[in-house]
Amino acid sequence: MSKPILATTSLAGCFGCHMSILDIDERILELIELVEFNKSPIDDIKTFTKECDIGLIEGGCCNSENIEILKEFRKHCKILISVGECAIMGGLPALRNGISIKECLEEAYLNGPTVGENTAKVMPNDDELPMLLDKVYPCHEIVKIDYYLPGCPPRADLIWNALVALITGDELQLPYEVIKFD
Repeated sequence: MSKPILATTSLAGCFGCHMSILDIDERILELIELVEFNKSPIDDIKTFTKECDIGLIEGGCCNSENIEILKEFRKHCKILISVGECAIMGGLPALRNGISIKECLEEAYLNGPTVGENTAKVMPNDDELPMLLDKVYPCHEIVKIDYYLPGCPPRADLIWNALVALITGDELQLPYEVIKFD
């Protein structure tokens, strides 16, 4: 019997949700027995090599590249899961949502206290740079999301329990300790 195929990626976020995946500790060996990784920083596969059963997305969408990656994941994954507050609500990157793009860029590259001597007043402008969006969008505002794992980052046990339940078809066990944030 073939194993379910799992893909993961990080959009606009801090990579903390991937750290929680690694925080399942020795259970990562059990996970490797249960799934085959595809297109994930965990196995360093950069492109989809096959269709995936489960995709885990961390981070929100703040630029055009994030949108492209998210749409690609939706297209290649039967089940897509938003992992963490950035994917679910925009998280810390969404703090810029009340500020115009122009003001953000000027603060970052022209007027900020750490800018230094940018006397030429140069702003990054290259066709290879992804275009910033008007705001940071949670994943569900861009594509259909099937499940949500809350937390910043979600606890390793929550990720583990959710993956095992999806893979085995068992009922998801969510004791209070797995989802509490106090």
